[in-house]
Amino acid sequence: ALWLLGIALAYPYLPGSDSDAFKGVSVFVGLVLSLGSSGIVNQMMSGLTITYSRAVRHGDFVKIRNVEGTITHLGPLSTKVKTPRGEEVTIPNAVVMSDVTTNYTRFADTDGVYVPTSVTIGYDTPWRQVHALLLLAAERTSGVRSKPKPVVRQTALQDFYVQYTLLVSLEHPHTRALVLDALHANILDAFNEFGVLITSHVGPLALVNWPASS
Repeated sequence: ALWLLGIALAYPYLPGSDSDAFKGVSVFVGLVLSLGSSGIVNQMMSGLTITYSRAVRHGDFVKIRNVEGTITHLGPLSTKVKTPRGEEVTIPNAVVMSDVTTNYTRFADTDGVYVPTSVTIGYDTPWRQVHALLLLAAERTSGVRSKPKPVVRQTALQDFYVQYTLLVSLEHPHTRALVLDALHANILDAFNEFGVLITSHVGPLALVNWPASS
């Protein structure tokens, strides 16, 4: 802003500023600067919108597009996110504004934010037993909140199995990957203890014994 003000004040005193050639060059330079700075202005306006709308804040654990991590910096042009693998990802503010942003931290301390994980179990296993085993695994997992309580839902009835989804609320959202790893291990242990097989979908064509061609 200071440079632009200085140029505007000094312009009338430049030699040849009244000539048509000088004016033409000035218009051309101004046009080039306007076109070149449109992206920067877009990023800055997006940064102001992010800051004052409080969509995300420093320290929030978020998912922006396919990047999941903790916000370490909110700048005028870009937002920096540190992933659970220790990577620093720089995301332009215009991308943050134009894409869907999931904030796992905003209600974590009050209502709780549920994290889903699913298993598929055959129809021969009673659904009440599956519910009990999933809740037992959640109870054994450190980092899972007792309130709100973990819940289990039957989210799909497929041809050969039932899909069960366990929803748990985490004490610290930024430990999402570690807690899910421990939760999956406890699910495997619980189902193995009681002899329940975790299945996967097998297409009907794979189950048919086609006759040999004559």
